[in-house]
Amino acid sequence: MRSALVEAAHAASRTQTYLGAQFRRIQARRGHKKAILAVAHSILIIAYHIIRDGVSYQELGENYFDELKRTQVVNRSVKRLQALGYTVTLTEPPVPTNKPAA
Repeated sequence: MRSALVEAAHAASRTQTYLGAQFRRIQARRGHKKAILAVAHSILIIAYHIIRDGVSYQELGENYFDELKRTQVVNRSVKRLQALGYTVTLTEPPVPTNKPAA
């Protein structure tokens, strides 16, 4: 079972999904092998919950971790640009309106 999960984790690591983002986050800190095992573990946990609860898988998306701590991501990005010598001014993006076109 371990080898099948590791193979699935390798495939998931190359995708633009939650599991791919999880792999890239962990790989940056802990290395390739530990990241693969962590993703394999996540796949096992996901399968367990799907079977136990009888629900379908809900993909959280590649930017799940960025949206989780949005202000920290913005602040870290600003600091990195300032360290490279850029002057950064932040403006809020316009809020989209859901009015139908007339």
